[in-house]
Amino acid sequence: MRANRDGALEVARGFAALLRAEHFDQIVELFAPPLRAAVSSEVLRLAWAAEAAGRGGIQAVQEPEIEAGEADPVRVRIAITCADGSFTVVTSVGDDGLLHGLRLGPHGGAVWQPPHYTQQDRFTEREVLLGTGPLAVPGTLTLPDGPGPWPAAVLLAGGGPFDRDETSGPNKPLKDLAWGLASRQVAALRFDKPTFAHPNRVPSDFTMADEYLPPALAAVQLLRQHPEVDPDRIHLLGHSMGGKVAPRIAAADPSIAGLVLLAADAQPMHHAAVRVARHLAALTPGPGTDQAVASLAGKAELVAGPELTPDTPPELLPLGLSAAYWLDLRAYDPLATAAALTRPMLILQGGRDYQVTVTDDLALWQRALAHRPGVRIRIHQALNHLFFHGSGDPTPADYAKPGHVAPAVVDEIVTWLALPQERSSHPRSHP
Repeated sequence: MRANRDGALEVARGFAALLRAEHFDQIVELFAPPLRAAVSSEVLRLAWAAEAAGRGGIQAVQEPEIEAGEADPVRVRIAITCADGSFTVVTSVGDDGLLHGLRLGPHGGAVWQPPHYTQQDRFTEREVLLGTGPLAVPGTLTLPDGPGPWPAAVLLAGGGPFDRDETSGPNKPLKDLAWGLASRQVAALRFDKPTFAHPNRVPSDFTMADEYLPPALAAVQLLRQHPEVDPDRIHLLGHSMGGKVAPRIAAADPSIAGLVLLAADAQPMHHAAVRVARHLAALTPGPGTDQAVASLAGKAELVAGPELTPDTPPELLPLGLSAAYWLDLRAYDPLATAAALTRPMLILQGGRDYQVTVTDDLALWQRALAHRPGVRIRIHQALNHLFFHGSGDPTPADYAKPGHVAPAVVDEIVTWLALPQERSSHPRSHP
């Protein structure tokens, strides 16, 4: 183990040197294949620039530190000193000498704390396994105390290799929601996405349907068979891409009672990726970020055009995702799928969200569902993409600050779930 740690430290030092020089093309060559598929050099450059802009500029990249313990792969932290605060790059180095995971988080070891609206003496949690075979995923069932039967929600994380809590720095928005719902007598089931639970088993032609539908449908089936859950009141609650895919899951299982969509993206993802990249580049304009945006825009054009085939290499496509992933996304119309459903929906949107926006996404949901009864749409003006409170111009640095899903969001979801008869015939509400 000692040799492994020494080797990991050398890899981490090389990684830190490339960060200092901002050689992002060389950095991605250190990534293990699943990480390289999730984080392209353009994405990394823009995220780095946005973190720097949110903290007054980077002053120093410190020497890497190996975390204590016998973890394999070896976990490494690199502190980044800025003019206005600091942040940390966290990664893991495997025996293959490659980086197996990457996140930018707050410096100082801030950890998630339960939000004030949760009451842990009102629920219990148990581990579950969803699906069978090599891509079965672990999850957590959060169940209110008492005899039930309770309404329930299957929680769907956003795009990327998220764990069941949708961990982002010190924040865990899906855990906030699960504990908040269970404190108010709504069962919740959340799960690790296959890309998080089994990054080395995911096939190269994995699609959005592959990463969401099997575990989500297994979760619905598990809840339906649970004696303390009302089988007629099982819902989907999806955040970001989890909201985008929720209509697809509901179309596959007519027993699903309704949908809650939180910051669900509707704009085609290749267009949205370029829009978000331009927003981030505007925080730190310069040749490097301009080139990253231009590169991403060129890849997006390939996704949109007839030249995209199953054999197109992922390095030519946005975000390092495979051609199979983009072809599946391109063939799926979340708006038409949602409009064809007859089940009730609650759609919530943050006004400070720069990733999924009122103008680019929510307006599309409003137009597509204008004819539908039983659809409620609300904007929470002061909330960001995670539905956390904030102020000022939104940046990625907001996500590094400890926070929680706003109580008003939890209240609105619980109220909507608790009134199945009224909401099933509820007239559409405009924000």
